Amino acid sequence: MAAALDEAAGTLLAVWEAARERTTSRLSGAQLRAIMVVERYDGINLRRLATLTDMLLSSASRLCDRLVAAGMLEREPGRYDRREISLHLTPSATRLLGELRADRRYRLERILAGMSPEGRAALLRGMREFDESARRGEVTADGWPVLQPAGACAGEALLGPLVAPPVPGGELPPSPADEPPAA
Repeated sequence: MAAALDEAAGTLLAVWEAARERTTSRLSGAQLRAIMVVERYDGINLRRLATLTDMLLSSASRLCDRLVAAGMLEREPGRYDRREISLHLTPSATRLLGELRADRRYRLERILAGMSPEGRAALLRGMREFDESARRGEVTADGWPVLQPAGACAGEALLGPLVAPPVPGGELPPSPADEPPAA
């Protein structure tokens, strides 16, 4: 089962990677993972970020220095301990993550349009169960956080409204629902 899922997940991973390349090409995978963790845990301290991203504290600190310089993160003295630094996303990082998700959802919508309603429902059911199983511990066995954006629901991309990425000229690409069925 794991091998079959691994093979089938290749397309999903390709969609994720294509969206990441399009919207976040100026960030490394580690930087993107860090801003996603900060989004999930707003106000997180550097030590916890290092733990959740499986980095040395010094490496996480340098990564944050680069993200601050790039305008993606803000550092703020802790509320209870001024020596502790809280990390927060900037509006630029929030916008970037929004663009990433919009592109990813657009790409998924195009693929899902070719599936039967029953197939989409089964996929959603299976993905939700997979998500619940993975989240039971919040952090995977090898230390990677199970990430979900704040306020998002598992399966939202499968059933939620399409937010297509903007295209030159300000027009949105057509939705698969707008296209005539293939003959």
